[in-house]
Amino acid sequence: MSTTEQSPAPRSTLAELTTFRVGGPVARLVEASTEAEFVAAVREADEQGTTLLVLGGGSNLLASDDGFDGVVVRDARRGIRTESQYACAGVSITVPAGHPWDDVVATAVAEGWRGVEALSGIPGSTGATPVQNVGAYGQEVAETLETVRVYDRLEQRTRTLVVSELGLGYRTSVLKRSLTDTRAGGGRTWGPTGRYVVLEVGFQLALGSTSAPVRYAELARALGVELGARAPAAEVRQAVRELRRGKGMVLDDADPDTWSAGSFFTNPVLTVEQADALLPPDAPRFPVEDRSRPAFGATQPTVPGLVKTSAAWLISRSGVERGQGDPRRAAVSSKHVLALTNRGGASAADVVELARTVRDTVRARFGVELVPEPVLLGVSL
Repeated sequence: MSTTEQSPAPRSTLAELTTFRVGGPVARLVEASTEAEFVAAVREADEQGTTLLVLGGGSNLLASDDGFDGVVVRDARRGIRTESQYACAGVSITVPAGHPWDDVVATAVAEGWRGVEALSGIPGSTGATPVQNVGAYGQEVAETLETVRVYDRLEQRTRTLVVSELGLGYRTSVLKRSLTDTRAGGGRTWGPTGRYVVLEVGFQLALGSTSAPVRYAELARALGVELGARAPAAEVRQAVRELRRGKGMVLDDADPDTWSAGSFFTNPVLTVEQADALLPPDAPRFPVEDRSRPAFGATQPTVPGLVKTSAAWLISRSGVERGQGDPRRAAVSSKHVLALTNRGGASAADVVELARTVRDTVRARFGVELVPEPVLLGVSL
């Protein structure tokens, strides 16, 4: 090579773009700083038949060591826009998909906007929250979600979807189901990015410095309040972040317990008959809330005939222990059995092997099939 020639720039890797810190090189990475650039990158990939991956904070993805022979598009936009604010109606805000979610929560608490304080400390971008119907510590995004503006890849146009059109459920939505469900995808599937690319998300939040009613027992104990009581929203945020940090669920470059995708398995949803047949009497059972329609402040209806149990409880009771695995590669978190972690030298294959071990151990003990929460790119369990 002559002195005037330059080596090609190194390609980005999915290990660099995800909180799991595993995954091979990407063929092309696009950082969009405007909505027009964002939509154009998606449209161009579709027109050229290039596999598309829209990536936010990378906190919900387990990617193959072989890399990704397509285009990765990231939304670099930031900013929280206040649309309206009234004493009775509350505040309406709009947030671009790329804005970090925890910053939205921090802003809400600081401004006296109530309804998302228990969702503190969750990594990733705002655009991912309606896709998963993100929830934690007794709150879900569905409770404050108003609209989701999307680029519809099937119809090749932007659309605004209201809550009743999103098909929200426990860690799911029509946005997510379009990855693998032809009905949600308009006659086809769309993985690894769904039919609907989230552009911005609208929320309706109540005004007040106190929290929404505390509905999670562990959080209530940490706050020293009764279930259903309220507390200062700032204290709820602080308590949630401390609880999450104690479980390795707040990102920390110095802590390998946080080098993960958070909870790796969703809580199983079973019919009442399945639960009676498979679960021991002391297994947790929770109602499944019906999020398909907005409740407008009323008590959320439940789905008859279904119950939800705890994946962490099943994993622990099946004999899987904290720290189980290879301490130099992939292991169960030393803080929480629901998180699978990269101890510094893991490959995607190592994480997959560990996930299979956990899944198979629970299935052998209880007959319940655990379902992974992260998007699996180029790998499968």
